[in-house]
Amino acid sequence: MSIPRRSFLFVPGAALGLNGAVPASERINVACIGTGWQGMNNLKSFLAEPSAAVRAVCDIDPAHLREAQAAAPDAQACREMDEVFERPDIDAVALSLPDHWHGIASVRALRAGKDVYGEKPLAHNFAEGREIVEAVARHGRVWQTGSWQRSLAAFRFACEVVRSGRIGTVRRVEVGLPGGHPDFDQLGHRNRPEPVPAGFDFDRWLGPAPAADYCPARVHKTWRWNFDYGGGMLLDWVGHHVDIAHWGMGADGSGPQTVAATGTYDARHPVWNTPVTFRVEAQYAGGVTMTIADDIRRGARFVGDEGWVWVDRSGAEASPRSVLTTPIRGSETHLYASPGHFRDFLECVRTRRAPACPAATALRSATPAYLGLISIQVGRPIRWDPSAQRMVGDA
Repeated sequence: MSIPRRSFLFVPGAALGLNGAVPASERINVACIGTGWQGMNNLKSFLAEPSAAVRAVCDIDPAHLREAQAAAPDAQACREMDEVFERPDIDAVALSLPDHWHGIASVRALRAGKDVYGEKPLAHNFAEGREIVEAVARHGRVWQTGSWQRSLAAFRFACEVVRSGRIGTVRRVEVGLPGGHPDFDQLGHRNRPEPVPAGFDFDRWLGPAPAADYCPARVHKTWRWNFDYGGGMLLDWVGHHVDIAHWGMGADGSGPQTVAATGTYDARHPVWNTPVTFRVEAQYAGGVTMTIADDIRRGARFVGDEGWVWVDRSGAEASPRSVLTTPIRGSETHLYASPGHFRDFLECVRTRRAPACPAATALRSATPAYLGLISIQVGRPIRWDPSAQRMVGDA
């Protein structure tokens, strides 16, 4: 049986409370930091939430800032995130930045007492991710990671089916992610040094990354393909389908014990240096294996002793088909039911409970990619202690 795409998208407005106004005094004041590609999507999502009031937009690219101002004309526009962090009226911030800025910006926001909606992956690397997790706990803040598939009913149902034992004991999980270096803006050919566009603070954009010459292929949508700023498709998508794989496995508080990975590169591009193909083999406790690769069907497939379940954004399938035809019963596993990813975050800011994808969960979900990229680069398996969250036998 298949679950159609529309089941992911349709939620009655009355169920979401869209027909009830929220007094201005009760709205949560939000600032959106980073208003490029994903940042604009997040800004529009917060603008659509009745319980949110977008009070500030921030970006170091004037073109991005102008677009954000047009969408949110009542919000203050600024170029420095510290201006936002210093404002006592800002309750929460949405951080939509390149991966190499996640750690610094997140810790600053948390230290300033702001709750955070942070993009996936949690951080550029494991060490920075752990700093974020510790800062969330130290400052008592709410953190929602942008792994929004956890807030879709069809993903939740598929994971509940698996967790309830309808396909028996899970033995293998297959996760298909996209590969390659998509040239989103068709600027990949502009990969040689050029003058920095007027008003764009490229040095500030580089921030903690090594010094480099400006070229369009290095920044904005395609920064993902350079190790100084991202981790390729593997790290860019780990917070989606691997996150769902962990949810279905019940591995939110665990992780792999060994990770062995291979990958290939396209040496022709002078800036884009992350793997274009990859295969990650991860071993978990109890003999469960996870394969993450760019050449298998997109989504997460759980294989058990008595059947399998596959799910992605287009729907879900299973064998036997009957495992998807019955609603989750009271005695079965019921997972966190989010009212919508942005609404869930806002509600948790108000109630102080944990949202659908807190920082600690996001770090666990990203770990197979962090270790996989290391394994590709060093050419050997990595042993991992999921309890201590550290490598075994490596300095």
